[in-house]
Amino acid sequence: MSRIIRIFDTTLRDGEQAPGASMDHGAKIQLARQLARLNVDIIEAGFPISSPEDFESVKAIAQEIEGPSIAGLSRALPKDIERCWEAVQHGSKPRIHTFIGTSKVHVEKRFGKTEAEVLKMAVDGVTLACSLCDDVEFSAEDALRTRLEYLRDVVEAVIEAGAKTVNIPDTVGYATPWQMYETISYLFENVPNIDQTVISVHNHDDLGMSVANSLAAVRAGAGQVECTINGIGERAGNASLEEIVMALRTRTDEFEADTEINAEEIINTSRMVSTLTGFVVQPNKAIVGANAFAHEAGIHQHGMIQDRQTYEIMRPEDVGLTESVFTLGPRSGKHGLRSRMEKLGYAIAPEEMEEVYERFVAVADRKKRVYDEDLHVIMRQASTEGMPEVWHLERVQVTTGTSLEPMGLVVLRRNGDSVTQVGHGNGPVDAVTDAIRNAVGMPDMEMADYSVRSITRGQDALGEATIRVRMGDEEAVGQDASLDVIEASAQAYLNAVNSLLLREKTRRERDEEADEAPDKHVL
Repeated sequence: MSRIIRIFDTTLRDGEQAPGASMDHGAKIQLARQLARLNVDIIEAGFPISSPEDFESVKAIAQEIEGPSIAGLSRALPKDIERCWEAVQHGSKPRIHTFIGTSKVHVEKRFGKTEAEVLKMAVDGVTLACSLCDDVEFSAEDALRTRLEYLRDVVEAVIEAGAKTVNIPDTVGYATPWQMYETISYLFENVPNIDQTVISVHNHDDLGMSVANSLAAVRAGAGQVECTINGIGERAGNASLEEIVMALRTRTDEFEADTEINAEEIINTSRMVSTLTGFVVQPNKAIVGANAFAHEAGIHQHGMIQDRQTYEIMRPEDVGLTESVFTLGPRSGKHGLRSRMEKLGYAIAPEEMEEVYERFVAVADRKKRVYDEDLHVIMRQASTEGMPEVWHLERVQVTTGTSLEPMGLVVLRRNGDSVTQVGHGNGPVDAVTDAIRNAVGMPDMEMADYSVRSITRGQDALGEATIRVRMGDEEAVGQDASLDVIEASAQAYLNAVNSLLLREKTRRERDEEADEAPDKHVL
C-alpha cells in the first residue's frame, strides 16, 4: 500500500515573499478557501509577527478555513512564538512552525553564537511552542549546508522537546537530489527517536532542482513536502506543488507514495494564484502551462488520434483541465454565473453577487466569449471593489501616432475634487503614467517594472497590466485588467500609487498613536 505524503502549502507565506507577489487580505482568504478545496494537509498562512496585516490574515484564515491545519511561522524567539499562537489559536487544527538557522554561516555570522547556544535556542523555542499548541513543527534553516552530525543532534533534541514534524529545508537551493537522499537517509539511520516525528522537506529552486530534491527526500522516507502553487516564492521560487503531486501519482511504481490532493482542482488553483499575484505561468510549465497538453507536431498528432497514451502520460482531465468556454451572454441569469464561479472555487456571498454580475455583464457585452480566465479576473476586481483609494481614475485618453509625440490625459478624483493633467512620453503608456505622476504630485516616482499580457485569446481578450513603482526605498505593485490595455495600465499604475500613499498614511497614523501613548516605564 502506498504511503500518504502530507502536502504543506506555503503559497501564502513563502510564495507571497516573491517580489511583486503580495496579496491583500481578501485575496489571501480567497486563496485559502481554494487550497482547502484542493485538499492540502497544511496551509502555512503567514508570518504573524512580521506585520499587523499578516497577523490579521493568519488569524482570519485560522478562524474561517475548515479542513487543513493552519500554520503560522515564527522564529525560535518567545515573542515570535507567542504572537504566532495568538494568530492561530482559534483554528480547529492550529500549528506553530518555528525555525532557527543551523548552518555554520547562520550560527557564526548571522547569530554570532556557538552551535551549543543555537541548539539550546531551538529546544527552548520548541518547548515554549509545545506548551501552547499540540502541533509544533521545527525547521533547521539552511539544513543542507549544516554539518551532518550537528543536524542529527538538533533533530534528536527538538523531537525530544516535542516537535511532531521536523523540517529539513534546502533554504538556498544548494542541494542535489543524491545529497538530499543521503541526508534524509542519514537522519533515519542515526536519530534514535526519529520514529516519533514526521520528517519534512522544503526546497528552493535556485539551481532548478527543488522538485527533484523533494522527490528524492520522499524516496528516502520523508513524510511531508513543503511547496507552493506554480512554484512561486523567493528568488527562483519553491518546489512546485502540482509537479510533486502528479509525479507521485503518475510514478507510484517508483515512489510507492501518493497524496490526498484533489488533483482536479490543480488548474483552478494555479489560475487563481496567477490572477491574484500577476505572475504569469510560462507556457511550457509542467502540469499547468498552456502547452502542457498541447500537440503540434504531425507525428504527435497522429499518435494522439490513435491512442492518447502514445504521447501523454497523464490525462488533462486529471488536473482539471478542460476547454471550458463560459458562453452565457449579458441577458443570462445569475444562477448560471454563480454555478460556474463555484466550480472555479469562488464562494460568492449574496451581498457580493450583484457587483460580480454587473462586472460579468460589462465584459460579456464587449466580448464574443467569456472564458474561465476572464471570470478569475472579474472575481479579483470584485474583491478589491470598495477598498480604500486615495485617488480614483475617472477618465484616461491618449493621442499618439507615427509622427506625433505621445500625449496622455487623465482625470483623477480625490475627496470629491477632480484633477486633470496631461503627460508626455516615449509611448502611450509612458505618457499616461507621466500624467498620473503630475496629477498626484509625485514627479520623482519611477516605474521599476511593467508587463502586459493577454488573459485569454483572440482580439477581444482581456489585457492584464502589472506595474511596479518605486519611490525612494519604497516599492508597490498594481494590477488591473481591461479590454483596453491603456486603461488597464493607467489603473494598474494608479493602484500602485494608492498602495504607496495608503502605506505611508498607515505608518504616519501608527507613529502618531505611539507618540500619544503613555510611557509604560513612567510611574
